[in-house]
This record gives sequence, structure tokens and C-alpha cells, in this order.
Amino acid sequence: MKIPEDLRYTASHEWVRREADGTLSIGITDHAQDSLGELVFVEMPETGRKLASGDACAVVESVKAASDVYAPLAGEVVARNDALAEEPSQVNKDPYAAWLFRIKPDSGGALDNLMDAGAYRRSFGTT
Repeated sequence: MKIPEDLRYTASHEWVRREADGTLSIGITDHAQDSLGELVFVEMPETGRKLASGDACAVVESVKAASDVYAPLAGEVVARNDALAEEPSQVNKDPYAAWLFRIKPDSGGALDNLMDAGAYRRSFGTT
């Protein structure tokens, strides 16, 4: 299972990456995509939508199950990866390249409250 060191993570298996422009890219982790299996559908939040931390805001669906994706931080959706609508399997190929949406966070420091790679790894009982 890949857990990149430069990302932040949630207990519900979303990853967050700070972009150069201050926005945050959000996707699902390698663990999440592996648990779901082959993705066949991705529904992302609309651009301009205001999200509270913990809001169910996207859906990933596989041949096995559908799963909500939660906003790890409060903010406004400023972009979506619409290419995933046509090829959701990109998430299975590389979940850390296939971001779902980007937000402009309400608070820049809130990212520090998420798990770093070590804490996320320990949440599985591994080091």
C-alpha cells in the first residue's frame, strides 16, 4: 500500500495535497481504491459549492460498492477533475495522481490538523 509522505490524510481515507496556488487537491487513498475495487463511476461536487469539514461531497462507485467521499476541510470547490467522469479507472491506476476536486480552504492552518503519512500508516497498525 502506497502512502506518500508529502500528503495529509483522513480517517475516512481521503488524501489532501497543498498546491502552489494555495488550493488543496483531494482524492481517495490507495487503501480506499483497493478496498473498493475497479471504479466505474465518480461523482464530484459542483464548482462553487461551499463545504463544511466532514460533508459528504462526492461519490466513488465500483463493481463492489458505492462510497461517499468526505470534505477533509471547510472551503469552496474551485475545480473538479472531470476527466474521471469518462475514465474513473484512473483512480485505480494511480490514486494520488487522480485527484477528485480542489478546494480553496477557509483556514490555511486546518491542513495541519490532518494525519501525516506516519499517523495514517499507524492507523493500520503498521509502521
